[in-house]
Amino acid sequence: MKPIFILPWLLLVAGCNAAPDGQGSEKAPAAKVDADSDSLRFEDAKTDAAPFTDPPILRAQVLLDHLGLSPGVIDGKEGQSYVAALRGFQEAQGLEESGKLDAATEKALQQGRNVPATRLVVIPAGFAKGPFVPAFPKDAADQSKLPALGYRNLTEALAERFHTTPETLVALNSPSTLVGAGRPFRVPNIPDIDRATLGEDARGWNGTLERLGVAPTQVAAAKVVVDKSEGVLKVYDDGDKLVAQFPATMGSSHDPLPIGKWKIQGVSRNPDFHYNPKLFWDVSNNKEAVLLQPGPNSPVGVVWLDLNKPHYGIHGTSEPHTIGRAESHGCVRLTNWDAARLAQMVKPGTPAIFQN
Repeated sequence: MKPIFILPWLLLVAGCNAAPDGQGSEKAPAAKVDADSDSLRFEDAKTDAAPFTDPPILRAQVLLDHLGLSPGVIDGKEGQSYVAALRGFQEAQGLEESGKLDAATEKALQQGRNVPATRLVVIPAGFAKGPFVPAFPKDAADQSKLPALGYRNLTEALAERFHTTPETLVALNSPSTLVGAGRPFRVPNIPDIDRATLGEDARGWNGTLERLGVAPTQVAAAKVVVDKSEGVLKVYDDGDKLVAQFPATMGSSHDPLPIGKWKIQGVSRNPDFHYNPKLFWDVSNNKEAVLLQPGPNSPVGVVWLDLNKPHYGIHGTSEPHTIGRAESHGCVRLTNWDAARLAQMVKPGTPAIFQN
């Protein structure tokens, strides 16, 4: 039985101006689970299978993710977001910014970090029960009828929780691996968050952080810099030190990135989204404006960081694999997990510098 995944519909944002080779599945039995459990915690699965050999790039991506220097989706591939993350790490460490996993970079990356690239986990019942939206509509008018813009299925939800893609999950396991509550499943090693650190649960934000594997406590940002030439959003502390970096999609030829010095006016977590076709050059004005409910498959993902430039912001996405490879309507788009991290770093008044 193959896990089913339908690629999300590409919907440009209204309101912005408008796999490594698999090594087979572990032979581990399904664990006994409480069908009524609300647990989102991924426990380690027991297995008698041979040790799993971590691909070097996959391990480097996991370590970079742990350090807040995001490679985007963790997929074991040497793509542009991975190279940019290595450069960010090298900048932070004072190393030559080659963008390559050379000996000095690998030594610094692994120093004091005994972190395997993957874990074999048991899928918790609370996570597996969704709710999911299997027949996710393409049209915004139909999406507006949904109570929430949730994941299509468990595979898509697992991919976001572990900062990867459904294709990578299949490669780490096998096409025949069963996906469901109590089932063992190999994933990139993105740990559970400490629930004791969770704060106020406005708009279900605590559950969003758990489902994205994002800790609520993050380093404070003194400023963010969106660098078009590098294709990344950088976060600096009050000592002007690079403390986080995320790959980003930013603007297009029709709606270029608004170069300049801006400020973050507010942070909307799990936002409603007012879809207004009149703000889009590529959408018919005959379509009606609609209100879309929150959810990870919202056109703005799980976060909207409002800028002091009307209709522009920094936000998440329903298509993490397109970050850095697609265009936007002038806004800055991050993966949902990176947008959630950034939301915990900034506050109203944080400078946001957009540069070429």
